[in-house]
Amino acid sequence: MVMKQNQTHQFAEGKMLAEVHGAIGYLTFNQPEKRNAVSLEMWNGVSDILAGFEADDQVRVVVITGAGDKAFVSGADISQFDKQRSSSEAREEYARLSSIGRDRLQTFGKPMIAKINGFCIGGGLAIAMRADLRIASENSSFGIPAAKLGIAYSPESVEQLISLIGPARARMMLYTAEKFDAIEAEHIGLINKCVPEVALDETVRELAETIAGNAPLSVSASRHAITELSKSAAERDIDAIKAAVARCYDSEDYREGRAAFKEKRSPKFVGR
Repeated sequence: MVMKQNQTHQFAEGKMLAEVHGAIGYLTFNQPEKRNAVSLEMWNGVSDILAGFEADDQVRVVVITGAGDKAFVSGADISQFDKQRSSSEAREEYARLSSIGRDRLQTFGKPMIAKINGFCIGGGLAIAMRADLRIASENSSFGIPAAKLGIAYSPESVEQLISLIGPARARMMLYTAEKFDAIEAEHIGLINKCVPEVALDETVRELAETIAGNAPLSVSASRHAITELSKSAAERDIDAIKAAVARCYDSEDYREGRAAFKEKRSPKFVGR
């Protein structure tokens, strides 16, 4: 489903929202009364929204955020735990049902920016870590409270945490289950930038517009290279990286980039 420009589209009974403004798609977790805690139904909405953004050639960058000023995402909806995550078997079924949304986040093919304002906790942090870039307001806080709930972070999320902040800091976060602020999150590399709350919207919009204005094939090749080179040497697909580089050199956008440079104008890239 390709979404109409400058309109709000509702999913999961309005608990997930999607908008497209120019080349930027916005995905919003919309349950502010629960600090945007994610229910199973909302995961299905995530999948549907990202599928629409993936299919829309106009969308070049996606911003994911939470409604209100209290939270990005505070984690999973604990009110569903007794029914859907009361044991390891129930948790496995929950993981299976929610996997379509999680997998879509993990494999989404366009750059994603997490715009964080407020709590970014537990499963919410796992969502933010799946984005390419994370920009947070100064009043944001981060943490993984699994040890205080008697549960454990998923292997995939632990792996992403280690890749961002290293094993020593990951141990500190997971063992203590303590929260810390955005300044510390920037210092340890968990987020890319901490900004005043009043500057958050503009900072993210300008960043998204900058990325959207660059050559999509070039950005895609860089994303692919970073992903592959983050793997062990035995797992890397170097041929796929080389193929992505070759597509750039054979593209219309490369010719446009050279022409724009010679003519001292801004390039107009089309993604092919």
